Amino acid sequence: MYEMDVGGHQPNDALERIIAGGKFNDETAAFARALLHGTLEHLAEIDKAIEGFATSWPSEQMAVVDRNILRIAIREFFVDNLTPVGAAINEAVELAKKYGSESSGKFVNGVLGAASTPDKAVVQEGN
Repeated sequence: MYEMDVGGHQPNDALERIIAGGKFNDETAAFARALLHGTLEHLAEIDKAIEGFATSWPSEQMAVVDRNILRIAIREFFVDNLTPVGAAINEAVELAKKYGSESSGKFVNGVLGAASTPDKAVVQEGN
């Protein structure tokens, strides 16, 4: 998704190139494909939700790494409940700390904390 945002590359092509490079086993590759496809399928809804939770930061002004970490995390715990909320937030924060800026971990944690409150519905089933 980073390559999509930065270089205009097709996200499926980028993922398949990484998979072909031997970076994933079959199970991990299947999970990565499902995560990517599910995120792309609901991208407009997810981006709208992110903007609602990060009201001071329009998505086009967010760091690309932060935006895509948020997209994937929200997809994980809202769309198909793939990952428990706490685990998805922890993973996202760790990724943000590793690949983002000095403040990315706090930013991602704050947005996902707001998004994870029980009364928030990002993507309705069947959409």
